Amino acid sequence: MTAGPEPLSAADRTALNRELSELRAERAKVAATLGDADEPGDRADQADELQRATDAERLDARIDEIEETLRDSPDARPSSTGAVGVGSAVTVRFDDGTESTVHIGELADADDPGLVTADSPLGRALLGRTAGEDVSYATPLGRSSVTVLSVGAPGGGS
Repeated sequence: MTAGPEPLSAADRTALNRELSELRAERAKVAATLGDADEPGDRADQADELQRATDAERLDARIDEIEETLRDSPDARPSSTGAVGVGSAVTVRFDDGTESTVHIGELADADDPGLVTADSPLGRALLGRTAGEDVSYATPLGRSSVTVLSVGAPGGGS
């Protein structure tokens, strides 16, 4: 997309902040178990200690990555041209006539059934489109299409 950090929608920021909170809690639990033993134990104890240290390093790396993303990524805003962008709420009509409003985000979130990631087939097909356009995209079951009915800000405003 761009050379710099990708914009984050409010939903993406919320998901990252939730993950960061969970990682910090997990890191605190791991840290509490490091260096428990006063005496060096057997090889199994040493291996367990090494595994906890490795877990702490992995958690620290992910925490640093999320903090950097949150700090450096600009807020996503729907395009002022009315075109679909990261952060847009898009109402579409599918081939079968059903209509749905989805929002375009950078990060998958299992708690958000209306999220379409920008790198998914539908998300890629919608980026840059405007209301009234018919959009075709590939699915595991073959080609599908939608009509873009409206493009608005997150939360549904057009």
